[in-house]
Amino acid sequence: MARTISIGAQDFVKLRETGCFYIDKTSFLTDWWNSKDDVTLITRPRRFGKTLNMRTAEAFFSMKYAGRGEELFGDLEVWQDGEMSKEQGSWPVIFLTFAGIKYRDYKTTKRAMNTLIAEQFNDYRDVVGYDSMSDIDRERYDAVREDMTDDTAAMSLNFLCSLLEKHFGKKAIVLMDEYDTPMQEAWVNGFWDDMTAYIKSLFNNTFKTNPSLGKGIMTGITRVSKKSIFSDLNNLTVITTTSNKYSTAFGFTEDEVFAAMDEQGFDPVLREKVKAVYDGFTFGDETDIYNPWSITNYLKNREFKPYWADSSSNSLAGSLIRTGDPKLKENFEQLLKGESIEAEIDEQIVFSNLDGSENAVWSLLFSSGYLKVVNIRNISDDPLGADRLLYTLTLTNKEVKLMFERLISRWFADSSALSSFVKSMLEGNEEDMNNYMNRIALRTFSSFDSGTKPSDDAPERFYHGFVLGLMVEKAEGYILKSNRESGFGRYDVVMEPKDVNNPAVIMEFKVYNEKKGEKDLSDTAENALKQIEEKKYDTDLLSRGIPADHIYKYGFAFKGSECLIRMA
Repeated sequence: MARTISIGAQDFVKLRETGCFYIDKTSFLTDWWNSKDDVTLITRPRRFGKTLNMRTAEAFFSMKYAGRGEELFGDLEVWQDGEMSKEQGSWPVIFLTFAGIKYRDYKTTKRAMNTLIAEQFNDYRDVVGYDSMSDIDRERYDAVREDMTDDTAAMSLNFLCSLLEKHFGKKAIVLMDEYDTPMQEAWVNGFWDDMTAYIKSLFNNTFKTNPSLGKGIMTGITRVSKKSIFSDLNNLTVITTTSNKYSTAFGFTEDEVFAAMDEQGFDPVLREKVKAVYDGFTFGDETDIYNPWSITNYLKNREFKPYWADSSSNSLAGSLIRTGDPKLKENFEQLLKGESIEAEIDEQIVFSNLDGSENAVWSLLFSSGYLKVVNIRNISDDPLGADRLLYTLTLTNKEVKLMFERLISRWFADSSALSSFVKSMLEGNEEDMNNYMNRIALRTFSSFDSGTKPSDDAPERFYHGFVLGLMVEKAEGYILKSNRESGFGRYDVVMEPKDVNNPAVIMEFKVYNEKKGEKDLSDTAENALKQIEEKKYDTDLLSRGIPADHIYKYGFAFKGSECLIRMA
């Protein structure tokens, strides 16, 4: 009989009590316990079962679930190990998840994190014998609340561990889920320095200078640079998406997906389509890993949709691409076309580099699950043998591609203006093109610039963002090319129709330059058209058999957020 699928279920105990669909990942607990590592940081993309696995660890080790081992784990892998079964329900466990800490200011974020810590103290109040504590310890206990000082917060979990060890005679296990969620929000919303100062003190006192810590697990999407928060944590074992350790513990393997489809009564013929849409993740050497959120939603709803892409905010990824420099956007154009790019990946994310380093952006997109590695080659010429690896990257799967297409469409404040613009362009309607383009440029120009005022390359950033929008808008009927050679030069953009009976478009973008004798934008646009003719950018289109009168040539002129378009 097929088990009921509970969408978004992250409570292991509830899943087991109700007999809902669950794929056994408890061998992870055995592997982790036997590793003897003090503190383990595991990074995986969002919606990959991190919280459920941490809840599973809590249910297995915590004294709160003592005596329920057979009920909760009896038919699972961890219970088949006699030595492991002895550990069930025998440890004091502190569990925190920061998955919901998504606020736009530091004050609210810190208050929410303090509240989660205070709830742990409330849960253990009677257990640790609050009434029998010394006056000093009670005072420290009471100081842990949502409005506590930063000093109190920094030592709070260290203090709770010491009380638990004193009461139970065993060191505490600390499980911290989605540790980097508030950090990503801090970066996007501009309170990074305050947030890292708070978190660095909390983490150091919890996971390093804590004699009452038995073992700990931290999970997150990214491995944040040691310079930011982990400089003192030299006892940290880091497991990233390129590590072989725990490679199948998070996410579903292909065998698990197909077995689940069989259980739910799916026609086996659908396997290949499921693979085409949702497969693509690789952890360590383990290929064909599927996102659990997408698969469980598909099994429940029996429809192919971008479930993972729609499940939560992609604000950081969108911000990095939107405000990225032209070179980054050019590479992203390649990815949207189904092509690959090459980059050096550093899994230790340095957030301060995201504004100026393209490799840092690709590193974050890779760790977040949006990109996958299809090849790695060593380009080092170091005689001592130090590796320098160059990764060949593509978008992970069709679901991720659709996510970015939707994201790009939303960059334009009025997506209907973009659609109307493309329609006018393919009809040769210069007047309407100018009306629509200035609507788009006026509303979105500044969003493609990361500064407080338009920078020198702001027009080029806008142009590349605009090109991405065109790719999404006309992906089906046209091949969009940019910065390619044709004739005697490199054109900016060509929209080549897949059907030669449809019109083609050549676009050249120029910024007003008074030093070149341009009196106004009209001169700039005419210079753009002149370049199209002199460089014979229509050579490739004509060779394909597209008639000359079906090739529309446009010169785009920019001055600030003002745009003028002229047609040859």
